[in-house]
Amino acid sequence: MKEIKNISRKIKKTFYNTIVQAVLISFATMIIVAGVIILLLWTHRMDLVSFLINEYKSEHQPVAQIEIPLVDDKEVKEEIVTIPVLEKEETPTIVSAVKKARPAVVSVILNDKISSKQVGSGSGFLISLDGLIVTNRHVVSSDEVTLKVLLNNSMEYTATLLDRDPVLDVALLKISGSNFPYLKLADSDTLEVGETVIAIGNALGEFKNTVSAGVVSGLSRSITAGDSFGQMEYLDKVIQTDAAINRGNSGGPLLNINGQVVGINVAMVEGSSSIGFSLPINSVKDAINSVKKTGIISRPYVGVRYVLITPDLKIKNNLPFDYGILIQKGLNINNPAIIPNSPAEKAGLKEGDIILQIDGNKVDQNSNFSYFIRGKKIGDFVNMKVYSAGITKTVVVVLEQAPDL
Repeated sequence: MKEIKNISRKIKKTFYNTIVQAVLISFATMIIVAGVIILLLWTHRMDLVSFLINEYKSEHQPVAQIEIPLVDDKEVKEEIVTIPVLEKEETPTIVSAVKKARPAVVSVILNDKISSKQVGSGSGFLISLDGLIVTNRHVVSSDEVTLKVLLNNSMEYTATLLDRDPVLDVALLKISGSNFPYLKLADSDTLEVGETVIAIGNALGEFKNTVSAGVVSGLSRSITAGDSFGQMEYLDKVIQTDAAINRGNSGGPLLNINGQVVGINVAMVEGSSSIGFSLPINSVKDAINSVKKTGIISRPYVGVRYVLITPDLKIKNNLPFDYGILIQKGLNINNPAIIPNSPAEKAGLKEGDIILQIDGNKVDQNSNFSYFIRGKKIGDFVNMKVYSAGITKTVVVVLEQAPDL
C-alpha cells in the first residue's frame, strides 16, 4: 500500500509540474506575440491612422441634397440648383452640310480677252487654305478668255489656270491669298446607292450657290458627254444622282451629308430633271496631289485615238471581234489615229489595230481603255494583246507624260 501511495504522489507531482510548465510557456508565448503585434502596430502606425481616417470619412460622408422650396401662407423660400446640361452630338443634316460647305464653293467667270465681256461661267470649289480650286476642264477649255473667281462673300479674284486633264475632265485653278475656306475630300469608294448627296453650284450661270439634294442613284456609270462647243468626251466610273445638276453646276462639288466632297458635278441628261452625273473624287485625287507637288497634272498616256467596239460596230465594219477598241483617226484632219512621237508610235501600233486586252484585262464596255491607263504611272510597262493585220500579238507600251492638249 505504501508503495502505491508513493507512486500516486509522484504522478500527481509530475502532473502539476506539467500544467505549471504549460501555463508558463503559454504566458510567455502570449507576451512574445503581443510584443510582436505592438511592434508591428508601432512600425505601421501612420498607415493605420490614415486608414482609420479614410474609413471614418467614407462612413460619415454627407449626402448631397437639393433644397426644395417650402411654401407656407406667408412666403416662399427658393433655393436655385444649377444642373449641368450635357451637349448632344449634332446629327448631320442637309442644312448643316450646306452651311459648312457653301463658303468654299465658287463661281468661275470667263471673260473674253479682247472685249472683256463675260462669255461663260461655271462652278468650282476651294480645296486648300492657299486658294487651290477644282473645276471641270470643259468649264475652262477656251484659251481665249481670262478667268475670274467669285467667292460666296462676293470677293472677286483673278484666277490662274494651272493645268487641265482632258481625260478626267478636271482642271485646277489658283487664286492669290491665304486662309480661304476649303472643303475636305471624302472617300468616294465607300459611297452606296441610296445615300444622301447634295449638289452646290452656279445654276444656269445666274443663281450663285444653288443647292439641290437627292440620293446616289447608281455607281460606276459610263457615259459620253458633250459640251456647248460640240466637243465629246467619254467618262467612266461616274456617280449617277437624282440631285438636280443644271447648266452652270459643272465643276461644283457633290457632297455627302457631312459636307465633304464625294464628286465633281460634270453632266446631266438633257430633258431629264433627275439624272445627273459626277466624277468620283477618288479618281481626281492623283491629279490634285500632282499639281500640289509639281504644279502640273502628271498623267500617263498611250497616244491613240479610238472607238469602242460594240456588237453593232462589229457588224457594221465587219470586224473579227465584238469587244476591244479600234484605233482610228478623228473626223478632223489634225486628229491622226496615232499621235506622232507617242508611246503608241514607238511601240509600233498602227491605225486599224484592235486592242483586246491590257495586262490580261479584257477591254470592253464595262472595262474602259482610259480607265486602265489612268490607273498606271508614268514609266510603267503595259502589255497589250493586239489584233493587227490578221495576227494577234503582244505589244509592250511604255507610258509617258501626256502632253498638254
